[in-house]
Amino acid sequence: MGSAEAIERRARARPDRGGEVASRDMSIVHAQDRGPVRHVLINRPEKRNALNDELVLALRAAFEAAAGDRDVACVVVRGAGPMFSSGMDFSALGGLAADPARLRDFRRPILEAWNLLEEMAKPTICQIHGACIGGAMELALACDLRVMAADALIGMPETRIGLIPDVGGSSRLPSIVGLGRAKELVMTGRMIDGAEAHRIGLINRVAAADELEAATDALVAELLACAPVAVGHAKRVLDAAAKPALAATLEHEVTVQELCARTEDFAEGTRAFAERRQPEFSGR
Repeated sequence: MGSAEAIERRARARPDRGGEVASRDMSIVHAQDRGPVRHVLINRPEKRNALNDELVLALRAAFEAAAGDRDVACVVVRGAGPMFSSGMDFSALGGLAADPARLRDFRRPILEAWNLLEEMAKPTICQIHGACIGGAMELALACDLRVMAADALIGMPETRIGLIPDVGGSSRLPSIVGLGRAKELVMTGRMIDGAEAHRIGLINRVAAADELEAATDALVAELLACAPVAVGHAKRVLDAAAKPALAATLEHEVTVQELCARTEDFAEGTRAFAERRQPEFSGR
């Protein structure tokens, strides 16, 4: 049976519920079923979908609900408004600069939410438009597959303010693009567009902005044409093979980040960001 026929057959077996599926906060995270596909929408467009505590907890609740729903065969994460997400809310980073001892408490719920995307036994897809920055790219890396608009931008610029990607970005990126390219992207904090992201293997599909939805639907259809139990098991085996030391490297991330968060460079980086100027790093 062709992929288009497969998605249609499964949709008929489980009609759209319509409306939205309950999540922790329906004002900032919307979840809607399209047949067997759960779409989770980040809905804070007035703040460029910046990730704050409330949004992270709402996303975690939505991911937990999707993981536990036997009728959901695939999860697509999207963003409302002009971009997928601008990353962590700057006010949260400012608070971290003022009190670096909060780092582990600040990081834990984010990492737990992102890990759910990788750990659930069903495929997860991140659909990226506009921009996907910092912690948002780390969310995308935790998904199994990524579909991106050609004119969108993606990157993790943490080193430009004195930090490292520490909610899975430093740990997951090498297994996706290779060590050399991962080092270049992390150590320079460079942003790249969808065309380059596709060329280096960071994303799976690239499309014109007005064709992004169709490209995502096509990938979903291919997944739904396969046996869901087999897909779920394949996901676990492949992840284990590609990232056998993930737990250790995630811990290494936070250990290093604790050092970075206490440096004069990070304090200078956050000041410069707030003042919209180039930072003057001292190496201390």
